[in-house]
Amino acid sequence: MTDQTGADHGKTTHFGFRDVEEGQKAGLVHEVFTSVASKYDIMNDVMSLGIHRLWKDAMMDWLAPRAGQRLLDVAGGTGDVSFRFLERAPQSQAVVLDMTESMLVAGRKRADAEKLSERLSWVTGDAMKLPFPDNQFDVYTISFGIRNVTRIPDALREAYRVLRPGGRLMVLEFSQLPNPMMQKAYDLYSFNVIPPMGQMIAGDRDSYQYLVESIRKFPDQDTFATMIRDAGFEQVKYRNLSLGIAALHSGWKI
Repeated sequence: MTDQTGADHGKTTHFGFRDVEEGQKAGLVHEVFTSVASKYDIMNDVMSLGIHRLWKDAMMDWLAPRAGQRLLDVAGGTGDVSFRFLERAPQSQAVVLDMTESMLVAGRKRADAEKLSERLSWVTGDAMKLPFPDNQFDVYTISFGIRNVTRIPDALREAYRVLRPGGRLMVLEFSQLPNPMMQKAYDLYSFNVIPPMGQMIAGDRDSYQYLVESIRKFPDQDTFATMIRDAGFEQVKYRNLSLGIAALHSGWKI
């Protein structure tokens, strides 16, 4: 049996370290981000050791936005990536899509959103079933959101579908450090510091426990690059950020 998103209730997926039915995951993720929406930007500082802003700037440097392009920023939440894109590309437009309305509400309240409102729109939607026709966007970005998708291959195929020929996919996500000792040290930080900080800052330990678990369940850089190629993208490459705490993946629809 499948639900309206195509989830197979006979199959399971992971929600952090828990196994859940596919049909349950989207609702559980929605609960997490509804809970953390008002403190999301602050907690990004905690989860990334304060350098997620530099990673997003590195994303824009590699992306090199051009005037007149149209961006779809999936799981765009509070608009960080879209704001950067619009500021670098005159006459460009951006659509921020997120499954959690409260994240979009938090984004709309930011000063950048008002300044860029004529070039920016906000849409509630699902990465696995985008509410757009084929070949609509020049650029598709997703930052710290792909690991929360129930079926990542479906989201990547949707990204390919809505991009125009010559369009570019770019994914920023927490990843795996190539050095086992460094990975162990980062895991100690993640599991022992981030959930208590979530409790202290957002009053929500469980959501941040899930977020750190979801990082560890996400595929490593090479495996994820293969998934992008399997969705149809070409010239797929990645760059490690901060030694692999995060990674940027790039692919083209050719």
